Amino acid sequence: MLRFSAFALTLLLALPAMAQDRLTVLLDWFVNPDHAPLIIAQDRGFFERHGLEVELIAPADPNDPPKLVAAGQAEIAVSYQPQLHLQVAEGLPLRRIGTLVATPLNSLVVLAESPIESIADLDGKKVGFSVGGFEDALLGAMLAEHGLGLDAIELVNVNFALSPALVTGQVDAVIGAFRNFELNQLDIIERPGRAFYPEEEGVPAYDELIYVAHLDNLGDPRLQRFMVAVEEATHWLMNHPDEGWSIFTAYDMDLDDELNRRAWADTLPRLALSPAGLDHGRYARFAAFLVDQGLIEEALPVSDYAVDLFAAN
Repeated sequence: MLRFSAFALTLLLALPAMAQDRLTVLLDWFVNPDHAPLIIAQDRGFFERHGLEVELIAPADPNDPPKLVAAGQAEIAVSYQPQLHLQVAEGLPLRRIGTLVATPLNSLVVLAESPIESIADLDGKKVGFSVGGFEDALLGAMLAEHGLGLDAIELVNVNFALSPALVTGQVDAVIGAFRNFELNQLDIIERPGRAFYPEEEGVPAYDELIYVAHLDNLGDPRLQRFMVAVEEATHWLMNHPDEGWSIFTAYDMDLDDELNRRAWADTLPRLALSPAGLDHGRYARFAAFLVDQGLIEEALPVSDYAVDLFAAN
C-alpha cells in the first residue's frame, strides 16, 4: 500500500497544473489608478490563487463595456452606478455584483482664481460638460439647492476636454471632472482648481465605479471567486501602497508620471474594502433621485439593480 501511495504521489506531481478558468473583464476606460485592485490581483496572483485567468481589456469606446456584457461577449464590465440605473430602465439585463470605487468622483470644478464662490454664483455662467443626461441631472440638482434651474446657465458640450475648456476660458465651470484626476491635472499645469462636491449639494452618495455582470450569469461560480480575489488584492494594496505603485507602473511604462502618481494617492482611500458588499439603501435612494430628476420613470426594487453574490439564499 505504501509503495502504491508513493507511486500515485509521483504520478500526481508529474501531471500538468489544473487549467485556470478564463474570465474577461472590460474596463470602463484606459488603465488608470481606479483599476489598481485589478492590476494587483493579476500581478500578485490573487486571481490565480482562486483558479482564474483574468483578461483585462480597455475599451475603444467607454460606452461599450456594459452593452457587450449584456450581449454575452464578456463576463464582467467596470461601469458606473448612475449609468446602471439608466441601463436597467432601458432593459439591459445587467446587475451590479461588486463595487470598485465606493464614493462619487464626479465634481463641478472652477479655477481657484474664479470669482465663483458658491453654486449660486453660476447664474448666467457657462458650464462645460462631456456626457449629457446624467451630468445635466447632477448639475440641475446642485443648482436647485441654491434656487436656480438649468435655464440659469449655458451648457456647453466640450466633449472630454474639461480641463482645457476651463483653462482657456471657454467655460466658467465644468461638470463631470473627476476629483482624483482633473484637479491634479490643473494643479500640475499651475492653474489650480476648486471643486464643489455633488454629495454636499443635494445629490445622494453613490458608487462611482462598479462591476456588472449579465443577469443570467449571477450563479456562475467564477464571479464569487473573482470578488474574493479583488477583496484580497485591495487589502494587500492598503497594506503595501508603495509596492503597489511599483507594480502598477510596471504594468505600462506610460503610467509612471506625475498625474498618475497624484491620482494614485487620491484614489486609494476611495476603493471599496468590501467590494462584494451591497448597501441597499444607497441604491434605493439613488433610484428615487433619478426618478425625481426625470431620468427614469420608476424606482425598481434594489434587486433589479444590484446583488450580493454571497447573500444567503
